Amino acid sequence: MCGRFTLRERLNRLLDAYGATVQQTLEDIPLFNICPTNNIFVIRQTDNGRVLSQMQWGFVPSWANDAKFAPINAVSETVATKPMFRSAIKKRRCLVAADGFYEWQKVGGKKVKGDADLP
Repeated sequence: MCGRFTLRERLNRLLDAYGATVQQTLEDIPLFNICPTNNIFVIRQTDNGRVLSQMQWGFVPSWANDAKFAPINAVSETVATKPMFRSAIKKRRCLVAADGFYEWQKVGGKKVKGDADLP
């Protein structure tokens, strides 16, 4: 997965497409240049059906003492067998609402926003 993503789709269209409801007050979040640790929109399956929620981007393992250790990537071929992800992949899944992924370009040793067609 790339280190940045966008969400340009209107939330009401996501709610309709996935048959989800909103059960919490949603804060304004960036809809472009979304980076790790930002709050993001996700759709989760609950006992009451699908729900649109906000969560912080990054995976915090159950054994971690703080959220500073929050990887954003996992290898799909081994995610079900690695101790870090094994329990979560079975019990704590969600759909991340995104419609574009990109990586900043390296220019002179520094990462800078690329020439992507972003708002």
